[in-house]
Amino acid sequence: MGTDTLRTDAADGAAGRRREQRGWYFYDWACSVYSTSVLTVFLGPYLTSVAESAADGDGYVHPLGIPVRAGSFFAYSVSLSVIVAVVVMPLVGAAADRSGRKKPLLAAAAYTGAAATTAMFFLDGDRYLLGGLLLVVANAAQSVAMMLYNSYLPQIAPPEERDAVSSRGWAFGYAAGALVLIANLVLYTAHDSFGLSESAAVRICLASAGLWWGAFALIPLRRLRDRGAPAHRSAATGWKQLAATVRDMRRHPLTLAFLLAYLVYNDGIQTVITQASVYGSEELGLGQSTLIVAVLLVQVLAVAGALALGRLARTYGAKRTILGSLVAWTLTLAAGYFLPAGAPVWFFVLAAGIGLVLGGSQALSRSLFSHLVPPGKEAEYFSAYELSDRGMSWLGPLLFGLTYQLTGSYRDAIISLVAFFVIGFVLLARVPVRRAIGDAGNPVPERI
Repeated sequence: MGTDTLRTDAADGAAGRRREQRGWYFYDWACSVYSTSVLTVFLGPYLTSVAESAADGDGYVHPLGIPVRAGSFFAYSVSLSVIVAVVVMPLVGAAADRSGRKKPLLAAAAYTGAAATTAMFFLDGDRYLLGGLLLVVANAAQSVAMMLYNSYLPQIAPPEERDAVSSRGWAFGYAAGALVLIANLVLYTAHDSFGLSESAAVRICLASAGLWWGAFALIPLRRLRDRGAPAHRSAATGWKQLAATVRDMRRHPLTLAFLLAYLVYNDGIQTVITQASVYGSEELGLGQSTLIVAVLLVQVLAVAGALALGRLARTYGAKRTILGSLVAWTLTLAAGYFLPAGAPVWFFVLAAGIGLVLGGSQALSRSLFSHLVPPGKEAEYFSAYELSDRGMSWLGPLLFGLTYQLTGSYRDAIISLVAFFVIGFVLLARVPVRRAIGDAGNPVPERI
């Protein structure tokens, strides 16, 4: 074989990898609209109003005969979806690695979630049970699909490219979220001009996220490819495989140490995302329109932030850049504590700070973890990664709620979240990532 032939094969391989990477980005573009428009903006208030219309004279609904305050139905539905995801993710991850056929499982999860989201168009009147069911299905399916999607990263990007590839994926997602949210806000705020009721406008916004998700999921499903199962994979299934995965992870204590650090600081990140609007409305007295504009600002600046932190990681390494982002999170929360009430401009400044560090800290965490996964066990280990994200996301809200209950101050509640970033910083700083990568059996990048 001549030199020219070798160069052509290498070029073809690089071109194929780039094509897969571009397809991979588009799954973030497809599904992030669900997180932004459905979970963050529209579904919570709307499902609560539907539950309230079905409530009895005391303000309770009775799913399966259980009395539930209508205002709590959305939160309980989200919690149930997390439980379902926690049960299903390790099983699907083990099946994906065992069979080597991740793409059909990704397609099944993505289209289950997209279908459930599209069906939210029929959520009207007092159909709160339908809304709760669709939320549980969509949210659990999204978690499973994201676990499978993340597990492709070590296979489509060599070590030196992963920070940039992961950051671009997050940037694609935030860009799509901002684009669709702008269209949804136009429809929602001008629904009378379109001859629509407010309820109909919200239902169209919800369903459009499902249609977007399903349409753009076709791109990664066409471009990503399955690698086949490694020859050494066992035939264990279900919980037996999950137990084997847990035992295997104990052989990689440094990977577990990183997961612990990620669990802590990511719980802080997720709590800030979910509770910032409560802080803005209850403590700062800001209106719904102000909060929605702040969410849009976060989405737009998260695109720039993800790309900027990806570039910083090329110079300083992913670990140092994540540590720097945790310092920025701490300073942002400290500034939030002192925000004056009734001042939207300063709340927008806070949202800008969150946006700039949000995408980058999450993207680089994903790429750094990809170096710590033993070859051939990507889906299994990323199921544990996603479990760290989804399964333990109740700790931050619990601390936030307890602090408010004890002090009666949302300012004290928001500043209490600093603990997650400080502890996460200390835990991550103690992880020798170069040794952790070598212990996992992966090549150590020049800069990490």
